[in-house]
Amino acid sequence: MGNHALLSPSSSHRWLKCPPSAVLETEFENIAGTAAEEGTAAHALAEHKLKKALGIESKIPISSYDNDEMQEHTNAYAEFVLEQFETAKLHCKDPLILIEQQVDFSEYVPSGYGTADCVIVSDNKLHIIDFKYGIGVLVDAYDNPQMKCYALGALNIYDRIYDIAEVSMSIFQPRRENVSTWTITVDELKAWAEKELKPKAELAARGEGEYCSGEWCAFCKAAVRCRARAEDKLKLAKEDFKLPPLLTDNEIEEVLAVIPDLTKWANEILAYATEAAVEHGKVWNGFKVVEGRPSLARYC
Repeated sequence: MGNHALLSPSSSHRWLKCPPSAVLETEFENIAGTAAEEGTAAHALAEHKLKKALGIESKIPISSYDNDEMQEHTNAYAEFVLEQFETAKLHCKDPLILIEQQVDFSEYVPSGYGTADCVIVSDNKLHIIDFKYGIGVLVDAYDNPQMKCYALGALNIYDRIYDIAEVSMSIFQPRRENVSTWTITVDELKAWAEKELKPKAELAARGEGEYCSGEWCAFCKAAVRCRARAEDKLKLAKEDFKLPPLLTDNEIEEVLAVIPDLTKWANEILAYATEAAVEHGKVWNGFKVVEGRPSLARYC
């Protein structure tokens, strides 16, 4: 298995909403930022602690991101997982716990695979647990497509061995004091996979379908240059306010509601254009780099 699947579980919330974005993103370099590197370090430490607690041989990872906060949060995650494992033992004499389990859900998604942080399998229940170290975005387990992909992959392995009727999915996000769990029946999960996941994934793999912008654009590598997103953000400027000549209070409220998102997008465009000018010598007609600070200014 490769390191980066085209249709990865972690990006499923994007390509399910905007199928062609998956192929579009491949045109951009995959650069891991500080937050991603910190998250990787936290996951490695959490994996080590769980393995040690379960009597599995593991070498402690060394990272420059390791600090008291990371130690505290990875301890809390390990405790949560072990609590869930003990709960499973109350209803099953020999539950199975797997750490960093590779799962394959290619039955529904072309070349679909991923790695689940933790999988607990018991007689009639599958429990997927995902460790989120990020602090910027609150992640909810409810109807979470990434978790559902992991669950489908785990069912592909263990549904033949255990009589699994339902799947629970938990997000453990300690830096946001967020622990959420959502449960769905296996039949409901597989129905979603057939009706929603599979057809959207087939479109995404071919780079087909409709471009659609929304909150899911936040971490898309193509977002800053995406035409569909630009057209969506520019709708406000195209509104015809000629009749009546003055905006109504309701119209002003509509404008106020979209200004933060519009401003955020405009700043992303400015940052992209500035970097291209400063780092790569790109010349933008009508604009020049301001001396003394890395930004652009219009000139006549």
